[in-house]
Amino acid sequence: MTNQTDMAAGEMPEAAGPRVASARGADSIIRLDHVNKWYGQFHVLRDINLDVARGERIVICGPSGSGKSTMIRCINRLEEHQKGSIVVNGVELSNDVKAVENIRREVGMVFQHFNLFPHLTVLENLTLAPLWVHKVPRKEAEATAMSYLERVRIPDQANKYPGQLSGGQQQRVAIARSLCTNPKVMLFDEPTSALDPEMIKEVLDVMIELAETGMTMLCVTHEMGFARTVADRVIFMDRGEIVEENVPEEFFLNPQNDRTKAFLGQILHH
Repeated sequence: MTNQTDMAAGEMPEAAGPRVASARGADSIIRLDHVNKWYGQFHVLRDINLDVARGERIVICGPSGSGKSTMIRCINRLEEHQKGSIVVNGVELSNDVKAVENIRREVGMVFQHFNLFPHLTVLENLTLAPLWVHKVPRKEAEATAMSYLERVRIPDQANKYPGQLSGGQQQRVAIARSLCTNPKVMLFDEPTSALDPEMIKEVLDVMIELAETGMTMLCVTHEMGFARTVADRVIFMDRGEIVEENVPEEFFLNPQNDRTKAFLGQILHH
């Protein structure tokens, strides 16, 4: 898919000095330590080490099958890692159901395909988890839902059903729904890849506004213009490994690894 937000290489800002935004230390909200995962014989994540600071915005890119979506799905236990450790907001992910529930309360996720309930209105989709999981009073849940629908600029769609909305509107509903549980971290798994090109910008604009609030964000995407605008750090994955990471200016202007160079050569010139 053509990336509407991509800029030509010549339009990029001057490169900053070489540095990587590192989250190592006490302010880490997510820590992956030597994380490995297999699907049968297929080694999908290979010794992943990653620290994410509170408020840090990370864009993860890489070819299909590189493990990037699997990695972020492991952060809220939608996928289970087999080796290493994952700690989110001080809680280690394990087989402890309570620990997983606690982490899922802290981590919102937006998927490629919206995952809205088609038989519920937009407002009902947004209030479902606050009402039934978090036991929030209905009036409060609905007021919160409407405030987030205003933030994503579609309060007038509250009483419609998902099938009556465009793809871009549905994805904005999905973002608002995730925000209704007041997460500390937002995970985005290719949130624009199922959208028509003209709808991509409206979703990216909402995500940019969200990033400006200081929300911790990990976003798997091929929207390189978004990465340049929003990311504190860009991570490139290939064959289950983190191959390269850097601040956007250095990542795009001065990639170090041959695999990164090949990937950027493909994606920036399509």
